[in-house]
Amino acid sequence: MTRTARVERETGETKVLVELNLDGTGKVNVSTGVGFYDHMLNQLGKHGGFDLTVHTVGDLEIDAHHTMEDTAIALGQAFATALGDKRGIRRFGDATVPLDEVLARAVVDLSGRPYVVHEEPEGLAPYIFGNAGPVYATSMTRHILESFGHHARITLHVSVLRAARPGQQPDPHHVVEAQFKALARALRDATAFDPRSGDIPSTKGVL
Repeated sequence: MTRTARVERETGETKVLVELNLDGTGKVNVSTGVGFYDHMLNQLGKHGGFDLTVHTVGDLEIDAHHTMEDTAIALGQAFATALGDKRGIRRFGDATVPLDEVLARAVVDLSGRPYVVHEEPEGLAPYIFGNAGPVYATSMTRHILESFGHHARITLHVSVLRAARPGQQPDPHHVVEAQFKALARALRDATAFDPRSGDIPSTKGVL
């Protein structure tokens, strides 16, 4: 069974191409025009073990919002398509990932029910309203996860458990990257085949 997908999405604001192979080796070719976002999508493919191609042309003369949102939508659609009927998969996955002072956790259920929870510690206002890279507003991380999760039709919980040493400011780069790495590892586990079952992992018989 080949678990691949190709999604093309074009609007008046963006043109997006996503190609995905869930059973790849982590080969990634990403170009969105937003350097930090490219870096995060590279983390997703590399640590998820997915072959991932993403090419996006967006209205960056306005800002990066549409580019990142529409890319996340297309990426979610690609995951939903590549998963097919989800027969034989583990379905659930979780990962806790450190990145120096930051600790992030992602928990995934490939349930067919879109639901996304994103939690960050209180006191992160300087981080939330700041940037990681020149044009990646850190407030977009939640929106990217929500757009991806809803269109992938998955239940997704992502939590930043620790953002900085006591008395220090969070590093926006580390806070965001730890979340993407945790998501990648959780998806890697959830999409993997369960050697003990070749059936659809649901008492309903459908996901």
